[in-house]
Amino acid sequence: MDKLNIIYVDDQREVLSTLSKDLEVFEKYFSVEECESADEALELVNELDASGGLIALIISDHIMPGKSGVDFLIEINNDGRFGQTKKMLLTGQATHQDTITAINQANIEKYIEKPWKSEELIDSVKILLTEYILNAGIDYEKYTPILHQQTLFTILQSRV
Repeated sequence: MDKLNIIYVDDQREVLSTLSKDLEVFEKYFSVEECESADEALELVNELDASGGLIALIISDHIMPGKSGVDFLIEINNDGRFGQTKKMLLTGQATHQDTITAINQANIEKYIEKPWKSEELIDSVKILLTEYILNAGIDYEKYTPILHQQTLFTILQSRV
């Protein structure tokens, strides 16, 4: 099986660069891809899916030219191919209503405000990836070193 995919979307090059550094820790186990727009991310998601790739996590900014991050995440949420995909909104400009829409219509699992703390982002990504792998029925053993250990334990314990 190919590596699982993490996709992050932001229209600001500096943000993508910082996210790249923060997400480097996952590159041994996951394919980590960046996109500068929701349309580019949608194209990538479709390409990966067509080639048999699995989208484990999408991290998206909200305010971007063209399609907003919330609208993009709603589109992903409504696409049956990505029912297991975890979604995170990483933004500094979402209104209260945008956030409610992201929760209710995109079913985001995590919201982090910019500027973020690297430790919080990495920990949140580990939790979401752990949940994705276990919920999707993927053999977790080769991913164990990068997974969130408490989440892994809690989910496995609940299945006993």
